[in-house]
Amino acid sequence: MTGTLGIKAARLAVVLAVFAVWEVLSRTGAVSPRLLPSASDSLAMLGELLQRASVRNDLVVTASEVLTAFVLAVPVGTLIGFLIAENRYFSEVMKPLLFFAFSIPKSIFLPMFILVFGVGFSEKVGFGFFSTIFIVIMSTTTAVESVKIEHLTVARSYGATAVQTAFRVYLPSMLPVLLEALRISMIFNLTGVILAEMYASRDGIGHQIATWGENFQMKQLLAGVLMIAIIAMTFNELVRWVETRCSHWRT
Repeated sequence: MTGTLGIKAARLAVVLAVFAVWEVLSRTGAVSPRLLPSASDSLAMLGELLQRASVRNDLVVTASEVLTAFVLAVPVGTLIGFLIAENRYFSEVMKPLLFFAFSIPKSIFLPMFILVFGVGFSEKVGFGFFSTIFIVIMSTTTAVESVKIEHLTVARSYGATAVQTAFRVYLPSMLPVLLEALRISMIFNLTGVILAEMYASRDGIGHQIATWGENFQMKQLLAGVLMIAIIAMTFNELVRWVETRCSHWRT
């Protein structure tokens, strides 16, 4: 318990140190305040932005796109990854192709999504799905391969059905790896949706951030970046909490 508190205190100290350096650089003129508004001014602007109805509406739009893409990508990617891992021949064929597809920057495909889906909800959800599914597939194959053969052999020797094997052997063994993958995949998902909003969109917080950047509104831009960072960290810590609750399954 003491060690956990020490780690949390160290994390908080690092964050505070970053904000302190940021504040000093701006206030002392080491970096032009026009290019880097102070941390306190950016935080004050964040509070002001959250009071605006238009910004709150954009956050709702972005959240709906992110959640839709995530809800679609996770089960589809998990199913594909499971099928690949369970078939040795299919695995040998598909794994190199997956690594190749994963290594390609997804942003180069964004114009294709705009051409196919147009500028709107479907385009952003589709690109978020596309940005997420590869990491889910690869993580699932790794999770399936982490299941011990001995556990499967024992379950089948006792006559366990496919459903029982899935829920009592595969799921407990895979869940810690999958939860770690969820944290990573959400980062890819959020990044994909924000990028799509910045590139071509009429709404969403990514569209707002792009507008602030184009108009050189640095306080609003940095406040928007802080907003996205807080959202990402909140989800990350939520999944981390669930992961610690399931830590007894790592044995």
